[in-house]
Amino acid sequence: MQWEFQEDAAFLALCDAFKESGESSAIEFLAHGEGAFHFQELTQNAAGEGVDLSDSDSLDDFQQEVIDTMEALCS
Repeated sequence: MQWEFQEDAAFLALCDAFKESGESSAIEFLAHGEGAFHFQELTQNAAGEGVDLSDSDSLDDFQQEVIDTMEALCS
């Protein structure tokens, strides 16, 4: 299932928080504090949309896609 997470409220909040943080690295931002909170919310929303993130490879792929998207759209 393909899910357009870029339109999800949790991703939009994550993007806004990343912009406001002044952090230049999305991976560093996701590693702690507010970034980790918003990413967890985004993964919960993904599960609600039927995205299976139950294995570590799927979760890693999803996280990398989020990081790439953040660096492209939220910088």
